Amino acid sequence: MSSTASRGYGVGGGLRAGLKAGLRGGLKAGLRGGVRGEARAVVTDGVIALGVASALLLTGLSGEHSPAGLLPLGLLGYVLLVAGGLVLFARRRAPVAVLAVTGLCGAGYQAAGFDVPAVAFLFAVYAAVRAGHRTLTIAVGVAMLAALPLAALVSGPHDTAAAFAQARGALEIAWLIAAGSAGEALRQAERRADEAERTREETARRRADEERLRIARELHDSLTHQISVIKVQAEVAVHVARKRGEEVPEALLAIQAAGREASRELRATLEALRDDDTAPPRGLAHVPELVERARAGGLDATLSIEGGRDDVPAAVDRTVYRIVQESLTNVARHAHAATASVTIDRRADALAIRVDDDGGGSAGSASSPGSGSSPGFGLLGMRERVTALGGRLRAEPRPDGGFTVEAVLPVDRTP
Repeated sequence: MSSTASRGYGVGGGLRAGLKAGLRGGLKAGLRGGVRGEARAVVTDGVIALGVASALLLTGLSGEHSPAGLLPLGLLGYVLLVAGGLVLFARRRAPVAVLAVTGLCGAGYQAAGFDVPAVAFLFAVYAAVRAGHRTLTIAVGVAMLAALPLAALVSGPHDTAAAFAQARGALEIAWLIAAGSAGEALRQAERRADEAERTREETARRRADEERLRIARELHDSLTHQISVIKVQAEVAVHVARKRGEEVPEALLAIQAAGREASRELRATLEALRDDDTAPPRGLAHVPELVERARAGGLDATLSIEGGRDDVPAAVDRTVYRIVQESLTNVARHAHAATASVTIDRRADALAIRVDDDGGGSAGSASSPGSGSSPGFGLLGMRERVTALGGRLRAEPRPDGGFTVEAVLPVDRTP
């Protein structure tokens, strides 16, 4: 048996961590993909806003506007042309506000004497309908169609027919309907895609739950009975030998200890497999309960929490609890230690956890990086949790005796 395995880093800890490794990796990949998609959307909106603003300004500069466009009024018209295009940068975040601003800018530069099509308003109509504001968009569109002829009349000496003709040229009803229809079509497509994604996730989660329960049943049916028989027989044999005053063979004591440990690990594994994540997650706030439980078991355990940072990400919060839980459990079961200390340092950019004991750890009793012995599964489970969060883990004997488990978890780039 490897020395680290003797410290109790058993199968249950590794399997419990392994069950959620795929989900954690998928979550990180999804977050990275979401960030890249958001960055592309920002760049696209910026390009569209600059392009529309430039096109409106160039059209205004190259065209002729009415004599009413004196210097102050003409300058106002140019400002409205540019503003109506640049505001499209916020069309995803505030589609209703952008719709109102582009409509006002369109009517404003028409009133200032600039016979320029309301291109920015069409983009805003598309964005608002895509965001689901259909009724409001229709109302604003009708108001815009009514406002443009009035703006054309204000801009100069037009008769009513000429004003309506200019308004019709600035905002064709066909283009307005086309922009709204395109936004609605894309909204429906996105809704169907989101629904399909939710269905896939629910199906995958249901299948994963069914597979976990199937594995739990198989383990229970195939191993629980056999391990119980071995444990009971070893306990009886040790009891009988001691009752007769005979020396108990070391092999029999090893079988007894191994049976107890296998029974505990199997119970923990079955609990992990049957866990449906309905219980509230345990985190940093529950670490004092772990220390109190260790004290109740006869271990002189202390807890020190330093630093003032409270906004710890949920994934880091859960991992801190699991590391302390696994470490104190191993100290109580296998280290033959009298004291243990838990230190948690909440730094600005990371959270550090250190668990020290004064047990029988030595250079030959635990696996450390680069040693020839194989690490136990519980240690591997802790290392997988820490690595998935971008942190680092150190678990090794102390030079003056005992054992140290130390982990550093970044908090800035952790979801």
